[in-house]
Amino acid sequence: MADTQQAQTRQTLIEYPCDFPIKVMGARVDGFAQAVIEVVLRHAPDFEPAGAEMRPSSKGNYLAVTCTFRAVSQVQVDAMYRELTAHPMVKVVL
Repeated sequence: MADTQQAQTRQTLIEYPCDFPIKVMGARVDGFAQAVIEVVLRHAPDFEPAGAEMRPSSKGNYLAVTCTFRAVSQVQVDAMYRELTAHPMVKVVL
């Protein structure tokens, strides 16, 4: 319960709603981009998957997926970040 109260009262400089880019990096394997998009859609159902930007690393071993979604609250962004960082295919979330 304390976590919920803290999340609701935490100060932020971001004004919601706003377009919010989140970059997720992981190994360049089959299914990585789709897994990222599925998590984003769970938290931002209006996200358009065709808008996801993908960029491989210079050696092609890793893939960065940037999803810009309409964020409505800090609670939404935090929940998405937590789920993405807990995903076994994800290495970094920015």
